[in-house]
Amino acid sequence: MKKILKNPSALTGLIIISALLLVAIFADYLTPHDPYDIDIWVSYTAPEGIKGTYILGTDDMGRDLLSRIIMGSRVSLLVASVATGLSLVLGVLFGSIAGYCGGLVDTVIMRLMDLILAFPSVLLAIAIVASLGPGVVNAMFAISIVRIPAMARVTRSMVLGLKEEEFVMAGQALGFRSSRILFRHILINCFAPIMVIATMNMGTAIVVEATLSFLGLGAQPPIISWGRMLALGREAIRSAPYITLYPGLAIVITVLGFNLLGDGLRDIYDPQLRGR
Repeated sequence: MKKILKNPSALTGLIIISALLLVAIFADYLTPHDPYDIDIWVSYTAPEGIKGTYILGTDDMGRDLLSRIIMGSRVSLLVASVATGLSLVLGVLFGSIAGYCGGLVDTVIMRLMDLILAFPSVLLAIAIVASLGPGVVNAMFAISIVRIPAMARVTRSMVLGLKEEEFVMAGQALGFRSSRILFRHILINCFAPIMVIATMNMGTAIVVEATLSFLGLGAQPPIISWGRMLALGREAIRSAPYITLYPGLAIVITVLGFNLLGDGLRDIYDPQLRGR
């Protein structure tokens, strides 16, 4: 934590993410209006500023944009957290087994990862959700699948280098089981780069979720999603550009926060950059 506080990039990212997390947790108390309340008499109300009734304006159905953006933070952070967590667990598992066992096991697992990487991540996520059906749960599953190969390849490369170290050979000489050596000794030393990749994957997951919701494959009404808000506002993008501007800014700021934190963690854990 001391190193994060001394790193401007990591500190900025941590502040942004912490603020968004607090907004998502206390969204019910921070929304100035009911985000689901429809009032066509105030539809397309321009932003009125802090002193106005509708700070960021209203959409085509008269719903308060600020309230919907605040509530939509829950979906984006939930999808990013669950999808990244699932891809982290499976990617580390596959990558560590492939790197430690080698041989045929390594070949089979990594060729499967290459097969997934052969498809563009967004298109593969769209195909998975389209086959399973639209929804937040299926979107989380699809995003986690497309992010597994990156995590597996990083873990495998780390394990390949660490399994030849002396502490691993010492464990083997003492008769430790392979599972104990792998999960209690090798993976502990892979923690830093894995956390960096996982942090950056959070931002990627938010973008993919917004893309799926924009196409109607992610969050379904009445669930509020930033990507869904972009899709609903594209019809009036010329007459009322603020309807798509503010949800887009929310996505940009959130992804920027995760990327800044990931870059900061990389600088902290990279021995070649640590002394700069």
